[in-house]
Amino acid sequence: MSTTESSDAQEVIVDPNAVTINLNGREVAARKGEFIIAAADRAGDFIPRFCYHPRMKSVGMCRQCIVEVDGPRGPMMVVSCMTPVADGQVVRTETDQVKRAQEGVLELLLANHPLDCPVCDKGGECPLQDQAFSHGPGESRYVEEKRHYEKPIAISDLVYLDRERCILCDRCTRFASDVAGDPLISFTHRGNNTQVLTFPDEPFASYFSGNTVQICPVGALTAKPYRFKARPWDLEETESTCTTCAVGCRVSVQSSRDQIVRLQGIDNPDVPGEGTLNWGWLCDRGRFNFESIGSEERLTSPMLKTDKGLAPTSWANALEAAARAIRLAVSSRGAESVAILGGARLANEDVRAWSMLADAIGVSLRDPQIDDGLPAEIFELPQASIDDAASAGTIVLLAPDLKEELPVLHLRLRDAATKRGARIIEIAPKASGLTRHAWKFVPYEPGNQVAAVKAALADPSIAGQLAGGNVVVVLGRSNLAESADFTLQAYNALAAGIPALRVLPVLRRGNVRGALEQGLAPTSGDARDILRAAADGHVECLVLLGADPLSDAPDADLARRALASARSIVALDTFPSASSVLADVLLPVSAYAERTGSVTNIEGGISCLSQRVTAKGTSRPDWMVAIELAERLGHDLGVGSLTDLAAQPIESSGRTALSATNLVAPDRNSYDLRLVVSRKMYDRAVGTVTSKSLANLGSGAAIHLNPRDIEAIGTAAGRDVRVSTSRTSIVLPVRADVGVMKGTAWVPFNQTGADIRELISSDQPVIDVRVENLK
Repeated sequence: MSTTESSDAQEVIVDPNAVTINLNGREVAARKGEFIIAAADRAGDFIPRFCYHPRMKSVGMCRQCIVEVDGPRGPMMVVSCMTPVADGQVVRTETDQVKRAQEGVLELLLANHPLDCPVCDKGGECPLQDQAFSHGPGESRYVEEKRHYEKPIAISDLVYLDRERCILCDRCTRFASDVAGDPLISFTHRGNNTQVLTFPDEPFASYFSGNTVQICPVGALTAKPYRFKARPWDLEETESTCTTCAVGCRVSVQSSRDQIVRLQGIDNPDVPGEGTLNWGWLCDRGRFNFESIGSEERLTSPMLKTDKGLAPTSWANALEAAARAIRLAVSSRGAESVAILGGARLANEDVRAWSMLADAIGVSLRDPQIDDGLPAEIFELPQASIDDAASAGTIVLLAPDLKEELPVLHLRLRDAATKRGARIIEIAPKASGLTRHAWKFVPYEPGNQVAAVKAALADPSIAGQLAGGNVVVVLGRSNLAESADFTLQAYNALAAGIPALRVLPVLRRGNVRGALEQGLAPTSGDARDILRAAADGHVECLVLLGADPLSDAPDADLARRALASARSIVALDTFPSASSVLADVLLPVSAYAERTGSVTNIEGGISCLSQRVTAKGTSRPDWMVAIELAERLGHDLGVGSLTDLAAQPIESSGRTALSATNLVAPDRNSYDLRLVVSRKMYDRAVGTVTSKSLANLGSGAAIHLNPRDIEAIGTAAGRDVRVSTSRTSIVLPVRADVGVMKGTAWVPFNQTGADIRELISSDQPVIDVRVENLK
């Protein structure tokens, strides 16, 4: 071997960012730029703290994390959350001087703290309580009167504030401002009277307010749904996945006396590669809609349609009636007269069981979406993960408002734009929660999405940015009153100009990707085709797997005609819905935290669902219903347990490349406005309206117009107007919204009040509405 070869073989790659510090007498590996407290955490040495949080900017407010570091003039006291590591640095965390400093800080913090631990929700899991015992002086010299404030005060519908307990750590205010982008809570007054408050007449109406409760190191912020419900030592918990949307946030599901009482976000940022994709954050809907699990409105026993409506029956009778309805449909008009709609809220194992049953019967009409998503072919595109999107140089949004539909993904992309410098190019029919952080915002009128993409590609600055590589397209459906084909055409136009891009699909339902990938993807017709076939009398038996087309299908008239014309309906659900109450057979199924299994999130990652409480009444898992129904239909699926289902191989999808019908939007009459319909976080979804704390948080139905269109119509914000198409008309209040393009009208989907779906026709590529003053 030559000398050159020998030196190459022995070459060691040195990480230029690696440093070594001496922590309490032992060598610890660290990274340039990280703080001492983070390096100590990773090494297993706990340094007490209150204000420090690994996912937020350090501010050094509490001074509790003080340590001793050797400096040029000898040992010096520094705060470990603000002092970066250096190679060869000597750090001591347990010297007498450090202990005296920490005792002094705690004594000052406790000087005005009420010490009401017996009635505080934080008692038993309180960092201040724990550290007062482990690092405090044991006795206070303070004998004067403590500060007193009105307590508690409701700063929102979900959060209470107790200012007497607050230690001014700045965690809640930093989260609201820096992470959520909702600076609705801040420090007020000064000196000894400094306190955390919201602004006058402006509640803490953030979609992420529950995170401030979780990260509060004392009981200053408490959550209304958990308040006085349980003590930490009474709780039993298991790790699971939130299924409120399809991001796949990791959560700790906590119960007491067989009732879910709290969900907490999970993160592990101190172990490389082990942090969760949600970074421990949750949206308030995902955090608090567990209340629906214990709702008195839950279905608890099977029901059959009688002359007097639905009546309870046994499982044996209900399953036999369901099997009879399917047998009758197959025998009279073939398996093509059976359709399965829904399944995007099921676990993967449930989906496999139902897809195996559908295959055994020969059912080809199936779709887990309700004509409100995109085709499964988007998963054949080059895929990106959430981390890929958050680390991309350029993020192109061809998507709905992520803050409303996939809130924690919104936080991740907001972080990428504000802290990492990612450039967001948003192409959308209206402003979204990320618009103010977008590098370029390209608005378009519905039907003109392709033209907007081509115009963006023709812009030299945008073209130059996209040519730089590392581009991720966040792809979803931004308008339910516009054909999905326009979104697909827009993506194709973008991909033609940027061949190396990757795609993060953003379909919103909890396990929609799992349902599409594991057997319920359409094979001979999607949800719209199913509803049209049913409306035309071609569907003998319609099976609804947690689906409520009467509330969720964009075309309300089509959904009504479909359910009215189907000869029989078999519905599986956790609650009676507008659609399930019309069923001939209604079967109660297990809810979230009452079943085990797995789900697939938007990036294709599979994570577990864990059971924490007993299923309500006689409800059963969806997979068990499928297997028992198969037996009554004479089919042996060859599975009898979750383990069997999990072991079933997933057949190749056989899907082809993404294609789109070449639609062209008609010209808009100058007197009409082009309609945009999209979802908000809080609507009339069953999990929301059956959770007491969330039920009244919806905005209500209204038509949002650009102020110039309001002036042109001759009305004013707050007044009612008539909104019409050739089909029908509804009355809605007007709201001024500068985020709405002139010439368009935005109406939130599925809100209390007049139903905008009455004006949507699935036969039309776009919907134009006329807005007029009431006579």
